[in-house]
Amino acid sequence: MTQSVIQPLPFLSIDPASRAVSLDGRNPEFYADPNPVYAALHAHCPTFYWKEQRLWTFTGYDQVNSLLRDRRFGRQILHVASREELGLPDPSPHLKNFDAAEAWSLLEIEPPEHTRLRTLVNRAFVSRQIERLTPEIATLCHNAIDTFEKDGRVELLSAFADILPVTMIARMIGIPEEMGPQLLKWSHDYVRMYMFGRTQDDERAADRAAAEFSAYVRDVIARRRAEPRDDLLSHMIHTEHRGQLLTEDELVSTTIVLLNAGHEATVHQIGNAVRTLLESGLAPAAFFSDAKATERTIEECLRISAPVHMFQRWALEDVELDGVPFRRGDRVAMILAAANLDPKKFTDPLAFRPDRDEGPNVSFGAGIHFCIGAPLARLELNVALPILFARLPGLRISEKPVVKDVYHFHGLEALHLEW
Repeated sequence: MTQSVIQPLPFLSIDPASRAVSLDGRNPEFYADPNPVYAALHAHCPTFYWKEQRLWTFTGYDQVNSLLRDRRFGRQILHVASREELGLPDPSPHLKNFDAAEAWSLLEIEPPEHTRLRTLVNRAFVSRQIERLTPEIATLCHNAIDTFEKDGRVELLSAFADILPVTMIARMIGIPEEMGPQLLKWSHDYVRMYMFGRTQDDERAADRAAAEFSAYVRDVIARRRAEPRDDLLSHMIHTEHRGQLLTEDELVSTTIVLLNAGHEATVHQIGNAVRTLLESGLAPAAFFSDAKATERTIEECLRISAPVHMFQRWALEDVELDGVPFRRGDRVAMILAAANLDPKKFTDPLAFRPDRDEGPNVSFGAGIHFCIGAPLARLELNVALPILFARLPGLRISEKPVVKDVYHFHGLEALHLEW
């Protein structure tokens, strides 16, 4: 007998028999608190066809972790098939600057180009290099808190979370840190491309940001060619990989993706983590008693309130997954944040347990596209949060936080605190 359609939430409809799910990604009840939806999907339909997005979607931990590493799927498709073969539309003229800026993005390309670019960048982000930044990160945190500690209240994202990661990634690459506010503006316009139901105004704003961002980066590249410094951009400009230097377009794409990815998710995660900790009702002593406790607390925050929720892949060949046949050129989606809540992997997955030790989350992805900045993001979180809670005893939320309407990136519009 066919099961009836299940509606565990007013805005969620699940048909287990066909594995079809109706879910409006723009519904504030969903994106403000998606974890109950993920729990319902795990209970009834962990692999499903998302009708509104027209995508087969995976939420199981093992499936997502495996799919992220599966070389039969990739971020790029036009290296193995033409637009005509796949029935894809021509590029939109009003997105020509955005498309150009993304053309050589580490997030969007596949080997061998991905291998070459990542090899040139990777050594700056290995853990032993990143750990040396601990004193610098701590100083930035203290300096930021000094500006508002006496006020007894703060909007944390603008006064603290925005400052730390954008300053650190700008310094590493070799961008003047006074460009921080402009980098944030470009980045915010950029990521509107990844929201559900984006408008043409969103697309035009993203294209303008890409044009301005690219022009600025090209100017900095010209200066570093003439006068190299001890920074990542100079390294990328002047270092060969198997006899090849990066082209100008490759340098622009790589610099933009590092600047965007190097702060966007971390800003969200600082806000998500602080909110999670304060709403847990637990005392800060339970979070940061020593380095191991701090590390586990940060990983639990990443697990239960991930900053990036969904990634997509193209099927590079005909393949079957979990009983679903895919043809070359089909798209699939993975919900990383849902994989982190799989009850087959994590006991009582919706509960925040700062001492949890049940294996790694997939918030930074896996495989060749594993987030290159993960060591930096983890270090920033492990340094910043203990300092914040130590400097501001009695910290509490003063206004109900509002989640941004950008589903792929899960973060807050603002986080108002007092002490």
